[in-house]
Amino acid sequence: MRWFQKQGWKVHVAANKDIELPYCDKKYVIPIERSPYKLNNIVAYTQLKEILHQNKYDMIHCHTPMGGVLARLAARDTKKSGTKVFYTAHGFHFFKGAPMMYWLIYYPIERFLARYTDVLITINKEDYARAQQFRAKKIVYVPGVGVDTQRFNSINIDRSVKRAMLGITEGKLVLLSVGELSNNKNHEVVIKGIAKLREHNIIYVICGCGQLDGYLKNLARKYRVDVRLLGFREDISEICAASDIFVFPSLREGLPVALIEAMATGLPVVCSNIRGNTDLIENGKGGYLVEPEDVEGFAKAIEKTVENRSLMGHFNTEIIKHFDLMSVKEEMKKIYGNGMIKKY
Repeated sequence: MRWFQKQGWKVHVAANKDIELPYCDKKYVIPIERSPYKLNNIVAYTQLKEILHQNKYDMIHCHTPMGGVLARLAARDTKKSGTKVFYTAHGFHFFKGAPMMYWLIYYPIERFLARYTDVLITINKEDYARAQQFRAKKIVYVPGVGVDTQRFNSINIDRSVKRAMLGITEGKLVLLSVGELSNNKNHEVVIKGIAKLREHNIIYVICGCGQLDGYLKNLARKYRVDVRLLGFREDISEICAASDIFVFPSLREGLPVALIEAMATGLPVVCSNIRGNTDLIENGKGGYLVEPEDVEGFAKAIEKTVENRSLMGHFNTEIIKHFDLMSVKEEMKKIYGNGMIKKY
């Protein structure tokens, strides 16, 4: 948005929350719902269509799945007068291993809407390959949304002091996860895996909030695993620097920012062998990829990572540079500036 304004463009935002946004000339709050079954989406579609008709935009860039559906449907008329529609897929709901219901519902919708998409932007290799079947005018791959890797790579803290602030005593092996406490983030497989590693003095730190807070606490007590649920944090970079191994057992991801940040800090990784994670982790070099439900596999991978964590961490700091914010910005500038849109 900042780059748009620097080019002399006006920037309008339509979203479902009234939040403060920099580099925004005008903001619309419309009731977009995540679920495709919510009636509010009909209201949102009507409002969005009127907004597009009034402003006659040169370009529309949509991001969320339902936002992408509504915006592309609403833009069908304005496209006739030259409006270009961009859509960034932050992870298709249909993916290798996804429930069949997801394929039956979301795949036909995305395939149909591609015909109203001038540029379809994918952020992982699996989605990019899948999108080749669609009829979007242009399909591109961009390495994520961009992370300021330097902020994580250059963090300089006293690990002992930071650990003491978190209530972690010396001699502990700290495993870290960052993500909401939900079924998708799959933290329980790590807890069960740690339970098999009694010889290691492990503390499992999870940063994030969610409905499974009580469930995970009970599970930790059941398996006698030291789990620290830290909730929402604004010092993730410091917690990464104070940790030893990053574990990321999600069932579904697009291209996970939390994993990129951990790699930029220099942490070795044990993560699930899923789309997005496989774009970032080279198995056996920066960490290990494990099937999401494989408790024994996570236990063995953690044990192997303990032995090689220094080399793996260094490997990750080098490979993650490709996903830096500046690299992604340059890619996006090429996409925006290739004649697809004009200045005001």
